[in-house]
Amino acid sequence: MLYGKTDCGLQYAVKRTGSAAAYCALSIKCGTRDEEGYHSGLAHFTEHTIFKGTEKKSASVINGYLDRLGGELNAFTTKEEIVLHATVLKEDLPKAANLLFELATSATFPEAEVNIEKGVVIDEINSYKDSPAEDVYDKFEEMIFSGHPLAAPILGTSSSVKKIDRAELLEFTSGKFTPERMAFSVVADIDEKKMEKFAGKLAAKWFHGSRTSSYEECEDAGVRNACGARMNLRRPQPVRFDKTVNKKNHQVNCVIGNLAPSLYEEKERVATILMCNILGGPASNSILNYELREKNGWVYGVECAYTQYSDSGIVAISLGCDKENLEKCDRVIAREVKKLQTVLLSPSRLAAAKKQFLGQMAISSDNGETQCLAMGKSLLAYGRVLSDENTREKIESVTAEEIRDAARAVFDETSLCRLVFL
Repeated sequence: MLYGKTDCGLQYAVKRTGSAAAYCALSIKCGTRDEEGYHSGLAHFTEHTIFKGTEKKSASVINGYLDRLGGELNAFTTKEEIVLHATVLKEDLPKAANLLFELATSATFPEAEVNIEKGVVIDEINSYKDSPAEDVYDKFEEMIFSGHPLAAPILGTSSSVKKIDRAELLEFTSGKFTPERMAFSVVADIDEKKMEKFAGKLAAKWFHGSRTSSYEECEDAGVRNACGARMNLRRPQPVRFDKTVNKKNHQVNCVIGNLAPSLYEEKERVATILMCNILGGPASNSILNYELREKNGWVYGVECAYTQYSDSGIVAISLGCDKENLEKCDRVIAREVKKLQTVLLSPSRLAAAKKQFLGQMAISSDNGETQCLAMGKSLLAYGRVLSDENTREKIESVTAEEIRDAARAVFDETSLCRLVFL
């Protein structure tokens, strides 16, 4: 793998694989949290309307540009990123990459298309009301980040979306879609040095900056820049709530959680990742999956998810169950969390947990698209791409005491939050 930076600030990472398919992504450090002064939901609406026309291509041309090659074009928005990505045959990679850059630098946001897309996004917002599990989590995140930019819903509201216009979209992208906020990542069966040169050509074409700096030159600078950016962020203030909302649903949906370490609290972050996987990871033998689903059959699904942001994080246990089972689920969750907080994992159990997580991670990252998206996210966060060996070392270094401390910090009863939709 090679990664680095062009002189205009565009970061890039390229990795060679043996697949016939090629994956590329343009990750932009601009998400929901960057909407201050704009209408809520603007970042997500930008992601939708960026495909509606450029200075050289109409919406219909963009929609069919990669389709006719057998490829795929897609995008998504998070609290901190907008990501444009494509999958094509390796010989069509230049076309896909140039299209991503064209969309990010030359979108025109035709007024008629903007108005049509408002209906699509508002329908998406309304559809969440029919999905209590998603609705309750969004509300939980809004409450736990109250007063902070991370509290804003990614989709915005029907009212705010209706107020977005072409001028706002152009202002937002011209100010936020700049090369120093972008990372271009590629996973393909193409020589890495050739792809590095190609990244320089893309920078020259779209941003007028072609010189590339190798990863040896820019690695330390990238970490310094990432840490410097973190110092300018405002950490959310802890809150505590225990709220029940009567939604008159058939199923009860519950979220229990707290603020957690940020992307840059490295030691605490890695321990929290492993602790969450032990408690409520995707495997059927994770503690809560076993106790609530496999052993007692009280829930269809339960998970303990950890989402990391630049200045904070959130750990949330999410479940849905029949109303008569909620109290029993609460008791088991409290009991199992208390065990993690007070009883150290045995060496054999800790080793098994580490191996399980590393196996899950290896299987997940075997997908080229997953690798490509992860590389872009890592560049934006750290200014470098962590190797598999480095990740393994971090996981293997976690101690039983650190797992216990992570459980104590995240599930501290003085700041633990709970939201229930009945």
